[in-house]
Amino acid sequence: MAREKKPAVRREPSETVMANGSLHQAVDGILIDEASSKSEKASIQVIATPNAESQPGVGSLLICVGGIYASFLTWGILQERITTTTYGPAWKSEKFKYPIFLNTVYSIFAALSGLVYLYAATSHPHKPGRPAPIFPTAKILPPLLLVSITSSLASPFGYAALNYIDYITFLLAKSCKLLPVMFLHLTIFRKRYPLYKYLVVALVTLGVAIFTIHHPSAASKAAKHKSKAGTNASWGLFLLGINLLFDGLFNTTQDYIFTTFKPYSGPQMMCAQNILATALTSSYLLLVPFLAPTAIGQYLSLPIGDELREALAFIGRHPQVGYDVLAFSACGAFGQVFVFHTLATFSSLVLVTVNVTRKMLTMVLSVVYFGHKITPMQWLGVGLVFGGIGGEAGMGRREKLQKERKKGEAEKKEK
Repeated sequence: MAREKKPAVRREPSETVMANGSLHQAVDGILIDEASSKSEKASIQVIATPNAESQPGVGSLLICVGGIYASFLTWGILQERITTTTYGPAWKSEKFKYPIFLNTVYSIFAALSGLVYLYAATSHPHKPGRPAPIFPTAKILPPLLLVSITSSLASPFGYAALNYIDYITFLLAKSCKLLPVMFLHLTIFRKRYPLYKYLVVALVTLGVAIFTIHHPSAASKAAKHKSKAGTNASWGLFLLGINLLFDGLFNTTQDYIFTTFKPYSGPQMMCAQNILATALTSSYLLLVPFLAPTAIGQYLSLPIGDELREALAFIGRHPQVGYDVLAFSACGAFGQVFVFHTLATFSSLVLVTVNVTRKMLTMVLSVVYFGHKITPMQWLGVGLVFGGIGGEAGMGRREKLQKERKKGEAEKKEK
C-alpha cells in the first residue's frame, strides 16, 4: 500500500527570544539575543507560517523600523506626560498616580494585539486552521506566571522613582538592561562573562553616575517630594534599582521559557504574559479595596483606597488623561508586534541597532518636548552609556561571527 504524501511545511526565520550572554538587549520587556543555534531556529520554524516565497526587502525593513520608531517614540512621550506632568488648570492641577490601573489598560491592549498577531503569524502543529496554543502545557504556567508577576511589580517601582528623579535619568538607567541580568546570572546561576561585559557594565554605571551627579535640578526636585522613606535622588535610584532587578528576573525567566519549552514563539509569549498580567492586576484592583481593612490586608500593608474607582474619577475630571492612557497602551502594544515581526524577519542586530537609536531619539524628544536642560557633563554621561551599549552589541556580533566561522571550519574538516 502506497504511503500518503504529506504536505510540505512552510518555514520562517526563528522568533526565538533568548539571553545567553553573547548579545543581550531588551526592548520594553522583550528579550533579544543574537546567538540562536540552528536547533533553536528549527524548533520555532514549524510554528509560524508567513509566505515563504516573499523575501523581505528594503520596503519591509522601512515599515518595521518606522513602526518601532513611531510606536515607541510616541509611547515614551505619553509615558512621561502621564507620569510626570499635571492635568487641569494651574490653580487646581492634579497628577495621575495610578500605576496599576495604567498597567492593566496597557496589558489588555497588548493581549488583544498579541492575539491578532498570533492568529496572523502562527499555526497549530497538529490542528490545521488554528493558531499555536498560548499555553501548550501545564508545566509552562509557573514560569509564565513569574514573568507576569515580575512585569506587574516592576512598573510601580519605576513610576515611584519618578517622584525623585526626572524622566531623562529614568530613561537612561532603564537603558542598562545588561546590569540586572548579569547580576542575577552571576549570583543565582554562577555564570561567568567575558571581560568586555564587565567593562561595559563599569562604563554604563559611570555614565549614569555622572549624569545623576551633574543634574541641575536634582536638589530642587527632591525638596518638593518629602516623605519618611527619603527625599533625594539616591532614594529614586534605589527604587529604580528594584525596578531593574524585577526587569532582570523577568528577562531571565523568559530565557528559561524559550530554552526549556521548545517550540514556543514570540506571539505566544506576548499573549500569555499579557493575559496573565491582566488577570493579576485586575484582581488587585478589584480585591484590594475589600482586603485592605482586614487583618490580612493590614499584615500585608495593602494600601487603603480604591485605585480603580479613583483612577476612573480622575479621568472623569480630566478626560485628556483618558485619551493619553489609551494612546499610550495602543502604542506600546503595536510596538511589541513590530519588535517581534522585525526579529522574525531580519537579524536581531538590526533590532538592537534600532532599539539603541530609538532610546537616544526618545531622550532628544523629551528634552525638546518637555524643556529639560542637560549640562555638557550630562551629555558625557549619556555618551558613556550608549557607547557602552553600542560597544557591547558590536562585540557580541563579533563573537557570533567568530563562532560561526569556527563551526564552518570544523564541518569542512569532518567532510
